[in-house]
Amino acid sequence: MSSPASRADGRSADQLRRVTFEANIAPYATGSVLVSFGLTRVICAATIEPNVPTWMKQQRVPGGWLTAEYSMLPYSTLERKQRDSSRGKIDGRTIEIQRLIGRSLRAVIDLQKLGQNTLWLDCDVLQADGGTRTASITGAYLAARLAIQKLLDDKKIPENPLADSVAAVSAGICGGQTLLDLNYLEDRDAEVDANIVMTGRGQFVEVQGSGEEATFSGEQLQSLLGVAQKGLKELAALQTAFLTKHLLKF
Repeated sequence: MSSPASRADGRSADQLRRVTFEANIAPYATGSVLVSFGLTRVICAATIEPNVPTWMKQQRVPGGWLTAEYSMLPYSTLERKQRDSSRGKIDGRTIEIQRLIGRSLRAVIDLQKLGQNTLWLDCDVLQADGGTRTASITGAYLAARLAIQKLLDDKKIPENPLADSVAAVSAGICGGQTLLDLNYLEDRDAEVDANIVMTGRGQFVEVQGSGEEATFSGEQLQSLLGVAQKGLKELAALQTAFLTKHLLKF
C-alpha cells in the first residue's frame, strides 16, 4: 500500500470516511436510519407489509419476501437530477443498485422465518459524494433490523430471521494508490473501481470490480480486497455498536 496521508481530505489510504447512523429518521416507517459516509447521506427505511407478492402465492412459496428500492433525490447532486417518475422510466443504474441492495440483504435473512410478510427497503440519497450504493446497503441492514425488532416485540414472528449483519464499502486504485471508501472525486478519477459486500462474520456476498479504461493485476485485486475487508470489519463493529445502543441484539 502506498503512502498513508496523501488524500485530499487528509485520510490515510485505508481509512473510512466518518460513518454515522441516526435512528428513526422516518417515523412512519417500521424502522429507519440516516446513514452518512462522509458527505454521502442516505435515508434507509424499512416497512413491513403483511402480505407477499402474487407470484409467491401462485407458486405457493412459503415464507416472506424482501425487496429494495433506491433513488437519488433531485437535490442530492450538484446539478439537479430529474426524477424517474418525470422521465417515465427507471434508469439502468438505479435498477442495478436496488437489485444489489436486495441481494445483499436476502443473503443474510431466512425468508421462511419472516412469515407471510414483505420487508420493503427504501434507500433515498439525500446527498451524493461517492459510495451511495455501499452506504445504502450498510444502512438498509440496520433499518431492517429495527423493523424486525418491532415484529418480534409485537410477537408477530417467533424468532429473528436475520442470521448475520451485512455491510458494503468501495475501494479503488487512484493514481497508483489502493484507496478505501472513495469519495466522488476519487471515484471519478479511479483507474479501478470496486464495491465489496460482506457479512459480519467475514463472508463475501458480492464483489464488483472493473477497470476504467484500464486493466488490473491479480496483485492489485488482492490489495483491493484486503483494504475492503479492513473497512468492512470496522463497519460491522459500528453496526453492532449502533444496535447495542438501541438495545438490540442479533
